[in-house]
Amino acid sequence: MKQKILKLLEDVYQNNISPEDALEEFKFLPFQNIIHTKIDTHRSIRTELPEVIFGKNKSFEEIRSIIENFLKKDEQVLVTKLQKYKAEKIKKIYNSAKYYPKSKVLIINEKEKNLIGDVAVISAGTSDISVAEEAYLTLKFFGSKSEIISDVGIAGLHRLLEYKDSIYRANIIVAVAGMEGALPSVIAGIFGKPIVAVPTSVGYGTNFNGVTPLLSMLNSCAPGIAVVNIDNGFGAGVYAHLINIAICRN
Repeated sequence: MKQKILKLLEDVYQNNISPEDALEEFKFLPFQNIIHTKIDTHRSIRTELPEVIFGKNKSFEEIRSIIENFLKKDEQVLVTKLQKYKAEKIKKIYNSAKYYPKSKVLIINEKEKNLIGDVAVISAGTSDISVAEEAYLTLKFFGSKSEIISDVGIAGLHRLLEYKDSIYRANIIVAVAGMEGALPSVIAGIFGKPIVAVPTSVGYGTNFNGVTPLLSMLNSCAPGIAVVNIDNGFGAGVYAHLINIAICRN
């Protein structure tokens, strides 16, 4: 959206488009009301991050109408926490739609990007990979280079050290863990990198659907850890992306 507005202003300056036609293009700013949703068309201008669709509690019809409004403006679309049956219906409509069933992420009209920086997404176990993949796809969608390092939890700590070169190279680490959620503390005690910790709802009964690792991460004695909500791979990806691009710009 930001680039489109700059192009529009440039066209007016060069008399390629009339001010009246330009005003018509601006009429949907700063948000567009489509009855059930108010699409924040100014978000990418304010934050450099476009609006993303949370798919879990929206109906198929609501999701489709939001997607159509994004695509009318040639925007790329990211939908998180989208159930498979909704995704299959959307894929039949939009040829460019890609669905990732593990993370329940759907992407449409994704643009080619020069990915910048380096983010390591580290998953404690293979059961945590769905949340790790959501963080990874979010980073890629917004333009950060990243890689997933999976199944390196503290039950076999030597596995983590096998990837020390990749971890040292990263600007920031996303650490995803369920069970007792100790992985971010261990990483913070070894590597001097900013860490965003993601507790997952993976674990036995006293995991309490992610509450146990959430509290463990919040109570970590290792400094340099920020914690997002349970299973919030998207939020972790956004946070890591913002840190990554800030480092790259400096």
